[in-house]
Amino acid sequence: MNNSLAKRNNQGWLFIFPALLLLTLFLFIPAILSIYYSLTNYYMLAPQARKFIGLLNYVNLLKDPIFWTSVKNIGQFVLLVMPLQVGTALGLALIVRKKRPWNTFFKVAFFAPVVVSLAVTSVLWLYILNPEQGILNSMLLKIGIKAQPFLTSPRQAMFAIIGLSAWQGAGYQMLIFLAGLQNIPNELYEAARIDGANKWESFRHITLPMLKPTSLMILTTTFIDAFKLIIQPMVMTQGGPLNSTITPVYYIYRTGFTDRQLGYASAMSVIYGLAIIIFTIIQRRITGAGGSQNV
Repeated sequence: MNNSLAKRNNQGWLFIFPALLLLTLFLFIPAILSIYYSLTNYYMLAPQARKFIGLLNYVNLLKDPIFWTSVKNIGQFVLLVMPLQVGTALGLALIVRKKRPWNTFFKVAFFAPVVVSLAVTSVLWLYILNPEQGILNSMLLKIGIKAQPFLTSPRQAMFAIIGLSAWQGAGYQMLIFLAGLQNIPNELYEAARIDGANKWESFRHITLPMLKPTSLMILTTTFIDAFKLIIQPMVMTQGGPLNSTITPVYYIYRTGFTDRQLGYASAMSVIYGLAIIIFTIIQRRITGAGGSQNV
């Protein structure tokens, strides 16, 4: 019995070894190195001059106005993009749920932005949102609305990126919601109709409760992904105008790979990584993801 159990244990470790190896190489070792480098003045072009400086990078980070601006920007992005993107995805799923002519076309059309890389999508929207020759301003002028600055305005730039991000990501979440909707028994809706429930009451008391596990998973993944915003501001605004679209991840990238201040960038990475973990735990507790998902 003991030999059989030991053999099964060895087989289990053999199966998980490739995953553990990849996690060690690309997660655990980089995380440990980031913590170590955050305690040094590591300058990428002079690695031999690296010195241990303790918590100085963290102290400087607390006094860095650009970092706190980036935190404010990502907070605004997360708070606005989550309801917009998830709400759009649920609405699209409800539209294509029933069998109608051209449903396949609409599913493909709604999902198409997901398969296009964010860099390409961002360049496309640069042309759409161009203040002088953009398609969107041309449409606004035709209905009597004056041209808008969009990405060149500190007040509008982040809202433009929020709209782009929600449009680009909603198609993927639509498919997940659609799978959840298709798992809801039709008998529940038929019983509700017999009891006199209208469509809104059926949606509120049947659809939403039955979609709770799916919704919690989508909310959690969207929440984490939103904190990683970098491609859109990097391509479209370079963090401007006036740092109105700079995000922590983009600021970390710019500090580490443009300014070559790897020690300071590592300190930001450590603090930001811990913040994401804490906020994710809080978000899961608020939404009930850590408890029972029975309906």
